[in-house]
Amino acid sequence: MQKSSRSPLTGRDVAGAGIFLLSANLLFAALGAGIGALFGGALAGGVVGFLIGFVVGVYLVTRRFRTY
Repeated sequence: MQKSSRSPLTGRDVAGAGIFLLSANLLFAALGAGIGALFGGALAGGVVGFLIGFVVGVYLVTRRFRTY
């Protein structure tokens, strides 16, 4: 049986993944609200930005922690 060269996930890795998700959500929600405010729909823009930020955050976490 071959041993895996991967190190186990630590709390630091999990915290890093959470920061990626949270920062992407906040960044895109703020951008969406700002763009939405220009057109009179800050709340709608913020919600759309939040959803886009979630997708981008999941992509970033998947790309960063793919080796685990």
